[in-house]
Amino acid sequence: MKTGAVLGLVIAVMSLLSFFWTPHDCYSMEPGSRFLSPGARHLLGTDNFGRDIFSRIMTGGRNSLLLALCTVACAATTGSILGTLAGYLGGITERIIMRMTDTVSSFPGIVLALLFVAVMGNGQFTLFIALFVLFIPSYIRVMRTGAMRYKNSTFVEAEKILGAGKARITFVHILPNLAPPLLSASALGLSNAILAEAAMSYLGMGIQPPEPSWGRMLYEAQNYFFTAPWAAIAPGMCIMLAVVSFHLLGDGIRRRFGG
Repeated sequence: MKTGAVLGLVIAVMSLLSFFWTPHDCYSMEPGSRFLSPGARHLLGTDNFGRDIFSRIMTGGRNSLLLALCTVACAATTGSILGTLAGYLGGITERIIMRMTDTVSSFPGIVLALLFVAVMGNGQFTLFIALFVLFIPSYIRVMRTGAMRYKNSTFVEAEKILGAGKARITFVHILPNLAPPLLSASALGLSNAILAEAAMSYLGMGIQPPEPSWGRMLYEAQNYFFTAPWAAIAPGMCIMLAVVSFHLLGDGIRRRFGG
């Protein structure tokens, strides 16, 4: 857990710093500086357009993390409400919510993403919508399971005796007790969102040039791997470290709090 938290913090600080400062302009092309190896002036070297890779890594991390955070926050909020209602209320409410969940889950992720791209076009907003829809079912299932575990507990029965309504019991008493599994699922969701964004950008369906993206950087560098390996290694390592860090963090939360 500590390792994941430290790695995640380093990536987050580096990405947030790009709002205010980068060593070079990440959009500036210098044909005379193509494929410079890592050194004092360009810490991670330059790419096929002479752009500073470290600056683009920082800005690409910002774009990836913002998209992942927005996706997970919206999916977790929506999934928490629906999942808690399904688990506590049961009956027709649960059946409707879970049938909708199963329907969305039945579509392969790449097919659903392609559908959104075909309807809405390439871009960051399209990718957000696609990932948002894809991630909701996992949060619904997590929260439904937790709500079912607590719905017949002593403190819920006590609230019923005191006259508390279903809405109060659901959102004031049950939902806060599901914070540990929600935090664990959210950290794992960040890991999955970063990986999904990188994969979709690599395929050309995510963040579009000239905006930097780790996945897009990897795609642009693949043809030059044997002449300038640093151009591909840098974004590849960032994707790996980001995914591993949030996965370790989520797993650590689950182990510590029993989520």
